[in-house]
Amino acid sequence: MNAIDKLIEKIKETNNPTVMGLDPRYDMIPEVVRKKYSNDLEGISKAILEYNKELIDNTYDIIPAIKPQLAFYEMFGIEGMKAFKETCKYAKEKGMIVIADAKRGDIGSTAKGYSNAYLGQTPIAEEKISVFDNIDFITVNPYLGVDSIKPFVEDCAEYGKGIFVLVKTSNPSSGELQDLKLENGETVYEHVANLVEEWGEELRGKYGYSSVSAVVGATYPQQLKEIREKAPHTYFLIPGYGAQGGKADDIALGFDENGLGGIVNASRSLMCAYKSDKWKEKFNEKEYGKATRTEALEMREILNNAINK
Repeated sequence: MNAIDKLIEKIKETNNPTVMGLDPRYDMIPEVVRKKYSNDLEGISKAILEYNKELIDNTYDIIPAIKPQLAFYEMFGIEGMKAFKETCKYAKEKGMIVIADAKRGDIGSTAKGYSNAYLGQTPIAEEKISVFDNIDFITVNPYLGVDSIKPFVEDCAEYGKGIFVLVKTSNPSSGELQDLKLENGETVYEHVANLVEEWGEELRGKYGYSSVSAVVGATYPQQLKEIREKAPHTYFLIPGYGAQGGKADDIALGFDENGLGGIVNASRSLMCAYKSDKWKEKFNEKEYGKATRTEALEMREILNNAINK
């Protein structure tokens, strides 16, 4: 089974098109966890791992996937990357799909090196080893052209993995580049969406979607709708829900008539549910995992109602 079919099966199993972003800034972690560890790189990274595990323990049966953003682990150096690797391993042991949000983008042997690390295997002497072997997908940047994508696509085919290619991102300044018009009248993001369809043609699964997928932000619903029409075989990773302003009715425009086509990322709204006005009176700081679960169940209901409508 290819990567996108695995993801879709997990979405159907949990009845939830949600991915939990795990972007753990230190100030997000409850004091009850932080005070257990030293205030240095090693201690902070251990606190992050405990925090992540508790969130996973409370959501693995209702959320199909996690999406750790590597920046929030790399900033703590080697110890942070250990927490990243252990987080991915733990989520896989719980049956979740893992999307590494790395936005890698380079060419030739450098792109191959990134792909070896996160999707394929690293050659050492006469052997090959899997480095981050619990990762199913990685996000990639296409703005160096097919040279930056081809090594990842090859490893997707060989190892049953997937990629999400940046197409129309959720940040306010994305239009400075992505909305520019080309000579043929297409925008840059429309052209990239067409390329993603082309790059993923050989990796389509039983649901008609390809393991070469796209990042399309919830904050631009009209573009989300346009890209769904132009790229019928491309699955969407949809950031921007909740804290960034994306609404469920807008997000529904990225789904097909069968309720498939996208997985919606929520990071702060899930990770910091225990801090929100909505739940802080119901759950104390020690119950941060339960608060996240309650928020996740509510998000699932809201999204499914919008998609089914």
